[in-house]
Amino acid sequence: MLKEIQDRRSIRAYRPDPVPVDLIETVLLAGSLAPSSKNRQPWRFTVVRGDEKKQALAVMREGLAREARQPLLPDSAPFLDGASRSLAVMESAPVVVFVTDSISCNLSAPASMDGRVSDICNAQSIGACVQNMCLQANALGLGCLWICDIFFAWDELRRWLEGFPAAALALGFPDECPPPRPRLPLSQLVRWRGFGEVIT
Repeated sequence: MLKEIQDRRSIRAYRPDPVPVDLIETVLLAGSLAPSSKNRQPWRFTVVRGDEKKQALAVMREGLAREARQPLLPDSAPFLDGASRSLAVMESAPVVVFVTDSISCNLSAPASMDGRVSDICNAQSIGACVQNMCLQANALGLGCLWICDIFFAWDELRRWLEGFPAAALALGFPDECPPPRPRLPLSQLVRWRGFGEVIT
């Protein structure tokens, strides 16, 4: 399994070939089998292609334009250009899967401490779901890109999706083979406690 994880890439260029529905369903099934806090399974999927995808991306484009004028995420303004690039990737991919959170509350509403913890748990659960989908897509010969830039258009997509947007996944047959991105060594990431001698 480590090799599959090492071989996964974020794909930003796709061939125009349609993705068979059975492959999409396999990717979704992998997502649905992810662990989740208290087995809440907060994820819901909206799969779009063709005219529906164009409509969804028009809604996202509208949100990005609004964000430039009246930001929901003012501190993230430097990343707005990246969101436009993500939108272009979504346009090129034959399929986009929107993942919504069926439990978390409105981002604009104040949350109690219990609500914040619940949202963190749901976010971790959805992260596991999307990672499962990415690994399964790669195993099927598909490429995908995990997209969080949809938060810039959160309000607009929330209304269109009739749910709270958590992530999007561009999906299709890859038209590129990017090299692996550099990773920090474990020695910079891990503190060992209670193991006696330092492990290197």
